[in-house]
Amino acid sequence: MSLSKTAAIAGIGATDFSKDSGRSELKLAAQAVRAALDDAGLTPADVDGLVSFTQDNNTEIAVARELGIPELSFFSRIHYGGGAACATVQQAAMAVATGVASVVVCYRAFNERSGHRFGQVQPGLAVAPTSSGVDAGWSYPFGLGTPASWVAMFAQRYLHTYGASSRDLGRVAVTMRAHAATNPAAWFYQRPITLEDHQASRWICEPLRLFDCCQESDGGVAVVVTSASRARDLRRPPVVIAGAAQGSGSDQYVMTSYYRDDLTGLPEMGVVARQLWGQAGIGPSDVDVAVLYDHFTPFVLVQLEELGFCGRGEAAGFVASGALGLDGALPTNPHGGQLGEAYIHGMNGIAEAVRQVRGTAVNQVPGAETVLVTAGTGVPTSGLLLGAA
Repeated sequence: MSLSKTAAIAGIGATDFSKDSGRSELKLAAQAVRAALDDAGLTPADVDGLVSFTQDNNTEIAVARELGIPELSFFSRIHYGGGAACATVQQAAMAVATGVASVVVCYRAFNERSGHRFGQVQPGLAVAPTSSGVDAGWSYPFGLGTPASWVAMFAQRYLHTYGASSRDLGRVAVTMRAHAATNPAAWFYQRPITLEDHQASRWICEPLRLFDCCQESDGGVAVVVTSASRARDLRRPPVVIAGAAQGSGSDQYVMTSYYRDDLTGLPEMGVVARQLWGQAGIGPSDVDVAVLYDHFTPFVLVQLEELGFCGRGEAAGFVASGALGLDGALPTNPHGGQLGEAYIHGMNGIAEAVRQVRGTAVNQVPGAETVLVTAGTGVPTSGLLLGAA
């Protein structure tokens, strides 16, 4: 059985993106799911499956009660933080393809800015009696206690090996903010930055500056998945799931694997890429738009290499050529990404991919028929290839 093109995304929904939602996380989840169902022309009574992240505080049964979903025949959770984003859709597609469920909603909702902030040190993690606690015990005692510090250590090695610089990272941030500046849903709407602004922003953990780090956001996003045949009869044009994959590399740690021989790649993304190209029967040159998980700018560069859009060490030049712009060779994150629109653990990127295929995006890329989406990197990750029916 092939998963490719058996399921489709029929609806997307989101709350507003803010720094203080003033709502419970459960209310954000319910609002996002209802908006997605409305977009698809479905009701809560049609839903029989829910998928989310292990880090989401809203249980499936609580979301079902809030919305009036009568019964669930499928529910699932994906681990590894932002790496779960595209895998939620993969889980939903597998459930639909195998007949376990007929309409599955993937959701993620949190008050990540006004509530628990992921970017801060979590002292209890290093002494937790779990395997994750053991892993953290190898880095926390040496001051590596935040996502920014983990990525910064990796980025120093990458920049040193390939002769890149902070300005190369800055070009990624400038591009994402330029796209956000014309997106009314983005937190940084009408607030672009220049490369000089990036270079003047304060250090977070060298070589990462403030503008190299994604936002902290409150909000929720939901995606409705059903069979490709059923989606054709619903309210919106279906967006077919041509490829869906998860991946973990050799000697994987969370969040950065320091014990590999090569510290300048993200092999887990390579695992995902090989599956996606194989499932869909296409390659990097066939992608019209990329929605890359941009929690930190260095990992955007490395993803471009792992996915095959350029060679090892060539991403800085690829970005400098203007390739990520709306009229570039690989328009990337037209919504502004997590650096510019909002950080909803990558789910807002999936919604943007759907809009691009539908032709309804604010920053619409002409002729966008095949869109690549990636999830969080550094951790075990996932990816999608979405296309027109």
